[in-house]
Amino acid sequence: MTLPETMSPPQQHFSHPSRRRQHAADDYLVLSELNPRMVTDHLDDEAQPLHVLTFGSVREICPKCRTHQLKLVLRQQTVRVAHLFCAECESCFDAHYPNGMPALTI
Repeated sequence: MTLPETMSPPQQHFSHPSRRRQHAADDYLVLSELNPRMVTDHLDDEAQPLHVLTFGSVREICPKCRTHQLKLVLRQQTVRVAHLFCAECESCFDAHYPNGMPALTI
């Protein structure tokens, strides 16, 4: 089965074209898959569902299942590391810019 390539919907920009080209190279994120056990604290009873808040969808599509937009998950009571989450395949990803700067730190 071949999955079609998916792209985020184009964003409308009203800036000067040369500025757009200048920012385009640094405008994408490099995603690295994380072990879900390393980003969340699990309770003693692993059968209990975790209650984790997401803070909306980002433009990036899951590189693993290629069907859903990733959701932003920030640090909270049971979440150790801010990350991007795919609700479809339940994968977690770190994100950084091409120059190596982390994208999910505040």
